[in-house]
Amino acid sequence: MASATVSDGLDLTFAALADPTRRAMLARLASGEATVNELAEPFALSQPAISKHLKVLERAGLISRSRAAQTRPCRLEAARLQDVAQWVSSYRALWEHSFDRLDALLQSTTPTSTPTPKGKRHVRKP
Repeated sequence: MASATVSDGLDLTFAALADPTRRAMLARLASGEATVNELAEPFALSQPAISKHLKVLERAGLISRSRAAQTRPCRLEAARLQDVAQWVSSYRALWEHSFDRLDALLQSTTPTSTPTPKGKRHVRKP
């Protein structure tokens, strides 16, 4: 059942990361805490729309909010991003193998000679 929980968390995380506004908010939070108003500043969105974006990020575990007097500072929760990084890295071997195969194919199809800019042929040395 633990893998279902991880999968559910990844589903929420990827859904939250699918939106460019939310990604921009996370990028801002990577440099430190910010208030809701600071996060909303660069966007031409209503306060309810900003609040909805923050709720999606919070539900996904990407941010947390606290209360400090009249403000509700938000902070990035990097642990959830680490889960995403681990999931992506599990595919690294597959990608590297594919790139190695592509490199081998390109090496096998590279001509032994190439034309020079003046139309003369230049023979490559092995």
